[in-house]
Amino acid sequence: MALVTVLVALVALVAVVLLVVAQRLGLLYRLRHKVDASSPRHGGELVAEVLRAHGVRFLFTLPGGHISPVLVACEKIGIRVVDTRHEATAVFAADAVSRVSGRVGVAAVTAGPGVTNAVTAVKNAQMAECPLLLLGGAAATLQKGRGALQDIPQVPLFRSLCKASLSVRAVRDIVPTLRRAFATAMEGTPGPVFVELPIDVLYPFHVVQKELGGSKTPRGLRGKLVQWYLRNYLCDLFAGAWEPRELHPLGLSIPRATPQQVQQVAELLSRAQRPLLLVGSQALLPPTPAEELRSALQALGLPCYLGGAARGLLPPECPLGLRQNRREALRDADLVLLAGTVCDFRLSYGRLFGRGAAIVAVNRNREQLLRNSDVFWKPRLALLGDPASLLVALSRSLPGFSCPRPWLQRLREAEEEKERQNRAKAAVPPPCHLNPLMLLQALDRLLPPQSLLVADGGDFVGTAAYTVRPRQPRGWLDPGPFGTLGVGGGFALGAKLCRPEAEVWVLFGDGSLGFSLMEFDTFVRHKVPVIALVGNDAGWTQISREQLPLLGSAVGCGLAYSDYHKVAAALGGRGFILDSAGDTGGDNGGDSVGDTGGDTAGDSVGDSVGDNGGDSVGDTERRVVAVLRAAQAECHRGHPVLVNALLGPSDFRQGSVSV
Repeated sequence: MALVTVLVALVALVAVVLLVVAQRLGLLYRLRHKVDASSPRHGGELVAEVLRAHGVRFLFTLPGGHISPVLVACEKIGIRVVDTRHEATAVFAADAVSRVSGRVGVAAVTAGPGVTNAVTAVKNAQMAECPLLLLGGAAATLQKGRGALQDIPQVPLFRSLCKASLSVRAVRDIVPTLRRAFATAMEGTPGPVFVELPIDVLYPFHVVQKELGGSKTPRGLRGKLVQWYLRNYLCDLFAGAWEPRELHPLGLSIPRATPQQVQQVAELLSRAQRPLLLVGSQALLPPTPAEELRSALQALGLPCYLGGAARGLLPPECPLGLRQNRREALRDADLVLLAGTVCDFRLSYGRLFGRGAAIVAVNRNREQLLRNSDVFWKPRLALLGDPASLLVALSRSLPGFSCPRPWLQRLREAEEEKERQNRAKAAVPPPCHLNPLMLLQALDRLLPPQSLLVADGGDFVGTAAYTVRPRQPRGWLDPGPFGTLGVGGGFALGAKLCRPEAEVWVLFGDGSLGFSLMEFDTFVRHKVPVIALVGNDAGWTQISREQLPLLGSAVGCGLAYSDYHKVAAALGGRGFILDSAGDTGGDNGGDSVGDTGGDTAGDSVGDSVGDNGGDSVGDTERRVVAVLRAAQAECHRGHPVLVNALLGPSDFRQGSVSV
């Protein structure tokens, strides 16, 4: 009896093992699902269909053989494939699409170095909480770890950089994996998702069959087993591949504050005498429309500082919007509402609040919500939820609320005084070249309502943040808390494609321009007219401002007054040089155009910028305006433009911190 029991147990164990092996080999799945070996279809078509079903209009890429089926399939169904000169640019462009449109931006890169070149851009999206999908090519699953071309362990590489890092194992898994990836990128705290697509799930059956090889007449038991395994692997790869599947987006889960929590905030706000609102990029995330959020802010009537993507949420002329004296305002406020704003280095880790102030924080991310609250600050209320939804609900719960007038008037007076001081500084000519404040104030006066600003730089962009006013919601794109240089070309590309009616300006430092200058080739080839304004001060000035006085040397911080405008022109764009005295330190004098093809508008501006010797500040400013207007005219004719503005020394950002 005992022997029978043992035998039954052994048979059961063997049966279980065989079932597990059969499941792993796909034998059970193939009992119910067919393999169509004659089909010319390929996995790239499934990828394209999912992208279209999720509203994707653009796929940014640098091509490679591992991902060619995806690119071709997207082109066939009307998704615009935009190839760039560097993989990071492709990811930055997808990032910009997500920020401007509110949809997941998508980039595709080839295996190995294509994937690793995208790492910094993916990390930037993670830090900025931008929903992004990166599709990465990869070696065939069977060839991984066997010395295949450009084969590295890519999925582990992205685990700490993304909300999810996935690999597709069979053609039938493409659709469900991508649908889940889109939902993961958008829900909760948005962020990037990486999906690895091995080459054998993208190409047609007959191509993969040929590449797998194997002897047609295998010899010996080992050869026959290998041949059987390869044939079985191929069949499992394509089993059920073309069966109909649901393509449309999955439902999303977004945290929201409860009505009771909204009421608690309303009670604190109604008792405050000096309330202050800080709105961060997270408040611009879907599902709340930017226009609805803007109306809520205006209805609440709270003085507010707008940061990151929230810049431009209020019109430039709105008295509630502040950008100067933030440190002093935080010190004096008795209630501070942090709507998606984080107490990291940008708020001195929470050390700026006045003693006794009530701090109310709302954020989708628990870690960001309580950042440094165990050290430098304590929230009166910490709400895990969507900031925009809370602000809209708060405005509805306080229909008769108005901010105490003395407080608002005090902040406005301090704001206007600081603006007067800045205008006075802008009127002081530097010993050579242009005053950056004057240049940026001139730009601010010229920006049309339908404009969009991309910020990519250090010292020049830092000055612009206090000078140039975005004209609309989502009208300012900067890298975010990671502080990445090199976002400009990709951000401008994605933004202009999403908003073709907008006049897109990229504010470059001359250092950061080095990462994006070749993308003028991309702008020209894809007919994307943007305007790059380069603050060329011949150095990494934000670094040297500290390095020189603290350590006695500016080593590594020096650049040259290079002819960047000529590079843009050589790539097919339009180039202008802008200087106060027509002296660039080289042989280009006051020429304004690095070959514009004889365009008269460009040439006439060049004459006006040249030989101005000892002209007044007013004359210099008029010439600046003339060049900027000429750049706008060239852009409206369909040409990408680079204005190379030579800057002199300025103490406006003296004491700024770069670490």
